[in-house]
Amino acid sequence: MLASLHIRRIIKITSNSHRLTLSHSSPKLHSTLPLQQLPSQQQTTEPLTKTQLNTLVLNNYTNGKFTNLIKNVVASPSVIFTASHNISSNRPQNAPFHPDRFFNIDSLVQELRENRFDIASCCVSLKPSNRNGSPLVLPNLKLKVLIEAVRMVLEAVYDERFVTFCYGGRVGMGRHTAIRYLKNYVENPTWWFTVRFKPHKFEHAHVEKLCLFIERKVKDYVLIDLIKRLFECKVLVIELGGNCVGKGYPQECGLCSILMNVYFDGFDKEIQETRLRENQENRKLDPKMVGSCLGSDVFYKPVKVYAVRYLDEILVATSGGSKMLAMELKMKVVKSLELGLGLRVDKLNTAIHSAVSEKIEFLGMELQAVPPSVLRPPMSEKAIRAQKKYLRQKEVRALEFRNARARNRRILGLKIFNHVYKKMKCSNEIKFDFSIENEVREIFKSWADDVVQEFLGSVDECQEWHRSLTAGDFLSLRHIRNQLPLELVDAYDKFQEQVDKHLNPVKLRKLIEDKERKEKQEEEQKYAKGTVEDLTRFCMKVDAPLLLIRKAVRLVAFTNHMGRPRPIEFLFALEDSDIIKWYAGIARRWLDFFCCCHNFKVIKTIVSYHLRFSCILTLAEKHESTKKEAIKHFSKDLKIYDMNGNDEIHFPTERDIKMMGDRNLSDPKPVDGVLSLAIVRLASDEPPTHCIAHFCDKTTTVFYRVRLLQNSSNLSPLEKEKWVQGMGVIHESLNRKCLPLCTDHVHDLYLGRITLQDIDCTSFVDVD
Repeated sequence: MLASLHIRRIIKITSNSHRLTLSHSSPKLHSTLPLQQLPSQQQTTEPLTKTQLNTLVLNNYTNGKFTNLIKNVVASPSVIFTASHNISSNRPQNAPFHPDRFFNIDSLVQELRENRFDIASCCVSLKPSNRNGSPLVLPNLKLKVLIEAVRMVLEAVYDERFVTFCYGGRVGMGRHTAIRYLKNYVENPTWWFTVRFKPHKFEHAHVEKLCLFIERKVKDYVLIDLIKRLFECKVLVIELGGNCVGKGYPQECGLCSILMNVYFDGFDKEIQETRLRENQENRKLDPKMVGSCLGSDVFYKPVKVYAVRYLDEILVATSGGSKMLAMELKMKVVKSLELGLGLRVDKLNTAIHSAVSEKIEFLGMELQAVPPSVLRPPMSEKAIRAQKKYLRQKEVRALEFRNARARNRRILGLKIFNHVYKKMKCSNEIKFDFSIENEVREIFKSWADDVVQEFLGSVDECQEWHRSLTAGDFLSLRHIRNQLPLELVDAYDKFQEQVDKHLNPVKLRKLIEDKERKEKQEEEQKYAKGTVEDLTRFCMKVDAPLLLIRKAVRLVAFTNHMGRPRPIEFLFALEDSDIIKWYAGIARRWLDFFCCCHNFKVIKTIVSYHLRFSCILTLAEKHESTKKEAIKHFSKDLKIYDMNGNDEIHFPTERDIKMMGDRNLSDPKPVDGVLSLAIVRLASDEPPTHCIAHFCDKTTTVFYRVRLLQNSSNLSPLEKEKWVQGMGVIHESLNRKCLPLCTDHVHDLYLGRITLQDIDCTSFVDVD
């Protein structure tokens, strides 16, 4: 019951967004064998590094094109082994890996080199329970390895050739990276728009156009024919503007994202040329000219164009330009997409919005341009009073510490003198086995330095001593000075100079006043700068769509109609540990995905209160006990115990939730929509079988039945008013299917460490 709220699914993050799978991460960089030493015919034992793979691909670059990539690169045992390693399920890092136990690598290599690989025989078609639905075509493990190998090769060919604002399906270029760019580099946006597509799939014309784009860089008819056959067999399915498919689902292929970027590459180049042309026509003015000719109260804002594309989600923004400029850009973008790429743009929803007064949805989040004070608001009077109170308490604690230190010093000194006195009393002279004079001298010297520093830092004590040493002294009278020796008068004057230098309260007060005056001036300058920035600058504010999140919370029944946590009945069939892991999977995915949002505190509240107590109430209702008894047994952190009696905590603790935020962003891992899926353990006597997770050779498995949320809640995803727009839906053909999984992969599936793509869904069985 993997409940992951990947924003594309959980909430409408973009109603017309394409649900594709992010490409798998690049090969792990353990092995460092030189490329020349890698065997060509024999199977390797270590995956290729990214550098080795790039070198292998570049060896086939001639006359401006890559040639024979299937026969020379993809059909290489080392590349097939690396692809198998990439799609292998979550496994220990140093564990031995033997993909030859599951399929014959040499046979696959030979079929690819002879161009006789049969794709149709490696596919399984699953029919839905309702006859009106379309069947689901899934590849087996052998075909998945081939698809991953093709993806790796295309990534090596195209990744460095994509434009900088192309995100999705690239290593280190995910959602949070795109959001970080919008927050840090988009300055003063005025008008923007997002491109919305009508729901439609890649048809034959799109596939032919995609193959033409690939032929510009790759001269390999075998590769082109392979991609066409994958689309014909419906193993590759690219849908734009759909809201029923989600990232990480079994019907999606890891090759979709890289092909999507290749298809949009020409469009990206046009947008990049438009951006460069606008930036050259509106260059920045020289700051000297602005200060001398225009005056210091004039702010020049050059016209700039910004663009971000995440797969099929496109955002174009202008800074400093008029609405007419944004309309011209919109017409140019729509024309390029419709005529150049043959895509169906939803012109009604592709509208221009004001960046300041209207919010816009992009990447599953809400964007708006706001003054800096909204993102970093000044401290309120209550907060200032609390801060001053804290500083006073801090000073009191420091004074108490100094007094305690002085008291301890006095006690230690008395002990030392008492010890010396006893020694002198017992004998005529002090005898020690070792000399401690230097140590004692250093201790007293450090004490004296501290005392002097504390004394000189006190204005009142310095003033008192200065008055005692200077006021009413008869040596300051002239007729007395004339009768005294010159050496005595000079010594007195020098002494008075040192007294004035170190103890004069006027100078000390002046230094303190100067310091306070500088601090006040800095605060005034900071306030003036903040006021000017609020009037002249706009920053990007990124918020989580709270209405859709709360709607998803109510739809899954985390809360009742009053917004209070409630138990979920369809989870009663699960074990206690699986219930906790189901909730933990949702909580961690929500926190990871929305940690870049400005209103992340609300997400923390939903996770730490609604989800946590809904889990506690579910456990209490299952065991027919009270909430207090469930908290007493599982603790508030939802602690469970393994087979050895060791406690495990999977649900995020309150301390972990408090430490999360925008400081440490990492692109969220593609996961299944756990809110749409539940797996229930079967009490059956089925014979032991292999775990269907990729390259898992364990036979100690348990059968689990898949149950879909849309069937359990009696809701149809087509009912837009009731269903959460953007929340993913598992294909109907997987409902009530049974899958054998080992204990480790069941836990990983709940917690989101693996997805349905890491499972051989063609091995699903029907169990009564």
